[in-house]
Amino acid sequence: MRRHVLRRCALALAQCFFALVVVFALDSLVPGDAADVLQGDHGTPQQTAALRARLGLDEPVWLRFWQWLGSLLTGDPGRSLVTGLPVGEEIGRRLAVSLVLALPALALVALLAPLLGVVAGLREGSRTDRALNSAALLLHSVPEFVLAMLLIASVSLAAGLLPATAAGMDGAGLLAEPGVLVLPVVVLTARQLCDLARQIRVGVAARRGSAPAEHLRLLGMPERRVVWRHVLPSALAPAVQQFARCVEGLLGGALIVESLFSIQGVGTGFVEAVQNRDTPQVQSYALLFAGTVVAVNLAGDLLSHRLTPRAEATA
Repeated sequence: MRRHVLRRCALALAQCFFALVVVFALDSLVPGDAADVLQGDHGTPQQTAALRARLGLDEPVWLRFWQWLGSLLTGDPGRSLVTGLPVGEEIGRRLAVSLVLALPALALVALLAPLLGVVAGLREGSRTDRALNSAALLLHSVPEFVLAMLLIASVSLAAGLLPATAAGMDGAGLLAEPGVLVLPVVVLTARQLCDLARQIRVGVAARRGSAPAEHLRLLGMPERRVVWRHVLPSALAPAVQQFARCVEGLLGGALIVESLFSIQGVGTGFVEAVQNRDTPQVQSYALLFAGTVVAVNLAGDLLSHRLTPRAEATA
């Protein structure tokens, strides 16, 4: 187990480093830089060149990458090229806003998906199973931005039940007015809830009629104990890995949801950093996203390994 953990951790570090290299390379290939954004259409070529030299943007790409990486290893991701503020403070402020949105979404997925998956899996082929599957397929087929626009138009604008935007609110403001979070959380949760619930449903349905479960029933074990002690634990291993992928989906959905509902989180921050060609911020956001995805998948892989050690050992 220790060797497995060390191997997975080393792979996770390599994945994060590779993601940083790719993002930095792609950012350097985009025409223009932060000096062009700051000068706009009013600066002369000489003024833009002087600003580029002052910001260090005239240095080779590989040298700027290693300088940023070296400062990162000291705990300082640098300062924004556009605002001049510390990148860590900016990302920390936006991360607090995103967590207010993401944590309720994760809690809903973690609570509702097992419940719906177990109910559908234990009643395979019933009306309940077909209804839940139909609803899951319908929600999964609707893109997040379409679902958001439909909810804004119907619930906010037509009915006037919930706010349509969170413009100007920080994390404390969102907590003070939780009604603002309802529509964003619903949009962010819908697809991930469907994916995880269907994964659990398939696992429960497959293992409920398996040979070991039937053998336990023949031995006189009560059905409830067969389900909760033997069927569900074996069905949770693939569901754990699917839950890790749900976190990836939430990160991708945050880019859309935060933009549509004017939430100043890390999603909108990353978009603004790319638009401003603010390389230190772009790299720091990329590290945050890559590190989160890799860490969650690593935790899911290790937990799945713990739940099914024999299957993992023979893989």
